[in-house]
Amino acid sequence: MQTVKEKISQLSFLKCSQCEKAYSVDEINTFASCESCDKSPLIAHYEFLFEFNKKDIDTADRSMWRYFPMLPVFDPSSIVTLGEGWTPLLTMDRLAKECGVNHLLMKDESLNPTGSFKARGLSMAISKAKELGIKKCIIPTAGNAGGAMSAYCAKAGMEATVIMPSHTPKIFKDECAWLGAEVILVDGLISDCAKKAAALNQEGEYFDMSTLKEPYRLEGKKTMGYEIAEQLGWELPDVILYPTGGGTGLIGMWKAFHEMIELGWIKNKLPRMIAVQSKNCQPIMETWLGNQENAKQYGGKATLASGLAVPNPFGEKLILKVLRESRGTVVTVSDQEIIQSVRKVAKLEGLLIAPEGAALYAALIKSLRDGILHPDERIVLLNTGSGYKYLESMSREI
Repeated sequence: MQTVKEKISQLSFLKCSQCEKAYSVDEINTFASCESCDKSPLIAHYEFLFEFNKKDIDTADRSMWRYFPMLPVFDPSSIVTLGEGWTPLLTMDRLAKECGVNHLLMKDESLNPTGSFKARGLSMAISKAKELGIKKCIIPTAGNAGGAMSAYCAKAGMEATVIMPSHTPKIFKDECAWLGAEVILVDGLISDCAKKAAALNQEGEYFDMSTLKEPYRLEGKKTMGYEIAEQLGWELPDVILYPTGGGTGLIGMWKAFHEMIELGWIKNKLPRMIAVQSKNCQPIMETWLGNQENAKQYGGKATLASGLAVPNPFGEKLILKVLRESRGTVVTVSDQEIIQSVRKVAKLEGLLIAPEGAALYAALIKSLRDGILHPDERIVLLNTGSGYKYLESMSREI
């Protein structure tokens, strides 16, 4: 086996997450390709045709593309990038002292282009779409994903149609419009936006960028896992708290950890993954507790943390699988607890974080109180985006 000498992707095939049927990566394949098992997400798989060592990482590349051989784009010229990834892993000393833990870190995704971690997934998905010859994209969104897709479509010279709830803060609507996207508003949640997108796309005019309905947004989100490992000297934390709406990042990081084990970069000691949801919209919690078979009919309502208002997550089975395998759990918090946490993090650490990220601090307090977490554990919070984009909606709570 030879060591990698240049940028060559080791992507081999796509595999159905349920029946494990394989699909080609040289043509357009999505969840709809697998009709034998209720159209489940397709997952990208890599074959180690050459050795990719930690020392082979292009450390001069201060973006997620430093891990190119484990990413799905074949031709580097297809990459559509605005500099996404390689965000800081910050030590939260004052916050740690406040809540009585010894090792508290925050992966701060607010420094990504378009101000959220959605930049990772949409950069990857748009890059692969460009490579596959796709020209027009559509996405239902709670806000940040729409802004990210609009930005990367603009960079790639592709058409973007964004469908978001009418109650979404104005800044998200304006962001998409300024970036050249067509913005369509729908009364309801992201699930209602998804129905509108499907209705508009009956003729297959657009490529659907919905969460996990195409296989490559996941590959962008997984780079958070690679970065956390590298930033911690190739040792993983004991616990990762993750705000879980669609759950792509949770699933992606878990995928990254297993890829790194296979690469020989890390050992088998993996973190417990804790999914954090809003009490206003807690479909994963309801299924986790056995109160429903699945979230297909779950209702839910709007929440200050708009990215958590995902009542029917398409990746529910994969989210639950990660929680079981990692010995993790689900924690829910109220909007009042979220806004209190935004204020606490801002005052103690000087960071104005997204409500979705702030939900994790509220969940951390609960988890310590309930004995889910231990003060000596090394804990990572995943802040998904910038609180500055939410000032309009958060100011109503002050």
